[in-house]
Amino acid sequence: MTENNGTLHAIIVMGVSGSGKSSIGEKIAAGLGLSFVEGDALHPAANVEKMSRGIPLSDEDRVPWLDRIGKEMKASLTKGEGIIVSCSALKRSYRDRLRAATGGNLYFVYLEGSKELLTERMGHRKGHFMPTSLLESQLQTLEVPTGEEGVVTVDIDDTIDDIAAKALKALAALGVTD
Repeated sequence: MTENNGTLHAIIVMGVSGSGKSSIGEKIAAGLGLSFVEGDALHPAANVEKMSRGIPLSDEDRVPWLDRIGKEMKASLTKGEGIIVSCSALKRSYRDRLRAATGGNLYFVYLEGSKELLTERMGHRKGHFMPTSLLESQLQTLEVPTGEEGVVTVDIDDTIDDIAAKALKALAALGVTD
């Protein structure tokens, strides 16, 4: 469904760790009948190891990961399929790199929440490589996408279903979904 004037779109569900990117991304993908790609699964092993040890990633660490996500989205669009991907996309330069990979055919759903709520959610996760200690570095790195074209912001202080419904409604308001 992500057709707008006959063009399929890629959508990134973005935010810091604990914001619900995967859960919300899966719901949005199900609602649109599109495939969902877990961006964390595309990290090089060295990145996962670094984060598992509580070491924040550098811009240099993130570039191969962002490029891999960009290739996944481009391949999907080339096949005539829309796609939903979870990716922190913390900096504008990262988002611009991803936009370039898709020829600008990319929208973002920014999941926004308080540090307290994010910390609480991260504390309840089981089996995730990202320790709660890295939340602070992600919040410091985050360049909030306010004012960027093609970005919708959704507050995460709600149920997964309601957050996804709000994201879908906001995307529809942009003409991304029908």
